Amino acid sequence: MLSSANIHSYSSLASFHLFFRHQPLHSSSTLCFCSAVNDDYDPSDGLQPHPRKHNYKPTSLPQTPLSPQDKVRILELSLVTKRTPQFPGSIFVQSPGDAHVASSLPPLNTLFRDKPDLAEDDVDEDMLMRAIEIRRNVTAEIFKQALMKKGKFGIRYATNLVTSLADFIDYVMIEAAAMKRQPEFSDTSFNLRAKTVIQESEVVPLIRWLKHNSQSYIRIGKLISMTKGNLKSIRLLADWLNRVRVKGEFLGSVMLRAGDNVFERSQEELDEIVEYLESKGVRSEWMGYVISRCPGLLCCSMEELRTRVAFYVDMGMNDHDFGTMVFDCPKALGFLTLEEMTKKVNYLKEFGLNNEEVGKLLAFKPELMCCSIEERWKPLVKYLYYLGISRMGMRKILVVKPMIFCIDLESNIVQKVRFFQDLGIRDEAIGKMLVKFPPLLTYSLLKKIRPVVIFLMTRAGVTQRDITKVIALAPELLGCSISKKLEVNMKYFLSLGISIRQLGAMIADFPMLLRYNIDVLRPKYQYLRRTMVRPLLDVIEFPRFFSYSLEGRIIPRHKILVENRINFKLHHMLASTDEEFRRKVDAAVDRRIRFESSVKARAFSISLLSTGGEVVPPDSESPDCSVIKSESSCSGSEESISPSLTESTI
Repeated sequence: MLSSANIHSYSSLASFHLFFRHQPLHSSSTLCFCSAVNDDYDPSDGLQPHPRKHNYKPTSLPQTPLSPQDKVRILELSLVTKRTPQFPGSIFVQSPGDAHVASSLPPLNTLFRDKPDLAEDDVDEDMLMRAIEIRRNVTAEIFKQALMKKGKFGIRYATNLVTSLADFIDYVMIEAAAMKRQPEFSDTSFNLRAKTVIQESEVVPLIRWLKHNSQSYIRIGKLISMTKGNLKSIRLLADWLNRVRVKGEFLGSVMLRAGDNVFERSQEELDEIVEYLESKGVRSEWMGYVISRCPGLLCCSMEELRTRVAFYVDMGMNDHDFGTMVFDCPKALGFLTLEEMTKKVNYLKEFGLNNEEVGKLLAFKPELMCCSIEERWKPLVKYLYYLGISRMGMRKILVVKPMIFCIDLESNIVQKVRFFQDLGIRDEAIGKMLVKFPPLLTYSLLKKIRPVVIFLMTRAGVTQRDITKVIALAPELLGCSISKKLEVNMKYFLSLGISIRQLGAMIADFPMLLRYNIDVLRPKYQYLRRTMVRPLLDVIEFPRFFSYSLEGRIIPRHKILVENRINFKLHHMLASTDEEFRRKVDAAVDRRIRFESSVKARAFSISLLSTGGEVVPPDSESPDCSVIKSESSCSGSEESISPSLTESTI
């Protein structure tokens, strides 16, 4: 049987339960009721309270009672008429109506003292990150709506742009939260504050302007993130770049590649850099192109810039050479470190170049400074060495065609060398070809070298046996245009009556024959046929005739032969020095005189015999004219030349 006290206790609990359903959680009546229940409850009565099913708190661990200060704090919060709305993971920022505005609400761990510290930290951090993520998503949605309404952007473009503006979204979120402390925004919602921040930053018109200047949304996002909230610096820097003649299509790339601190530099500092470069030979109309190719110059300090300029000036460059070098390759000035620049100059000096020669080389081909020593130069030098090219040969290649040290070895040079090897040219001959004509390695194998070889073998009459000789003797021929040079010359020689087989033999004997202009070939051929009255066979036997100067050698030497009434073959007439030619002429004139005297003596003796006079004894005849020769054979034929003037000695 239950006692009357127990029945009274149960009825009191039931009434209290009804009271709880109609009272707020933190009201003063609730606190008083909780204290009354605790005071009336006596565990010695033997009556166990009904266990709670909601808001359960384990009773296995010892419960630490709240301190009087915490109780007072909770009581004060319960008396606040207007409280800040809370959500999971909030940081308990209070409104001005809260008690002690300067402080925050006590953390939840003061109400749950029985939890381990580590678990409490994990829960708080996770809830905080969730709250920040919620605010970030809300801010991103507000910004997207602003882009669509005020910027007139499509939903897809606005979504992509917001995705690339994560840093700016965080900036708007932080600024909107900070505005809560301002009196005029204390009662406003977060959405209104975020819209105010977006509107005051003028980011939407800026994005519209950048998109008008052909900037992608990815580039726009990076630019806005680089400014760190100072969006006006983008407009100021863009206006300055337009003033120094940077094209609008390159504005975004210049600002991105210049560096983060370019937006922090004043226009006076940028103007000082431009004025200094102009004083060193860089023209003002070149400045936009130079900055577009190397925006890193805008982030250099004046001390560093002067050091870089002095590095090249000390190698003998004048203002003109330095200005053209910077225009041709701006990266040579502002892309590399001073240590890398010094290493490359020292490596170039190992080819036997002095400081001034290196300066001239870099002024002519500044792209050398952008090439890697380990990845580009050393493998090339090793490969050229295996082709039999000495250091002096490499020096000639470097000076004549420095671009070879800038092209790729495997995909360019090796492929061409293998092509020559497949034709049958030895490695030593290939090395000599490259030293003789370094630009050969810069020609395209598929568009230049191979088509010329096919043309020579199929249309110019060069046999497969002679093609290696032609290429080895005249690698310059591979650089000629087929339609504008080779085919034109081939048709001209065929029009003279030369067959394709004879033309192929002429090219094998003198490969440079196809490189001469028609305006140079025609006068020489006309002089040969009309004035010298020579047959076409002379040109076929000696195609080098076209290599000699008409006014400087052919006409003067032909006049000497006519004056002395002698005749030489073209080879003996032209392929000798002036002194050797004079000796040949003197010997031929002497033989002519002796022949003429013997002919006269013979004619005189015949005349005496015909008139019945005294017979001239045979001993009186000249031994040189014992056999009467034809005038052509005694006046300069190949048989009349003394053995000392044969082709081997010439």
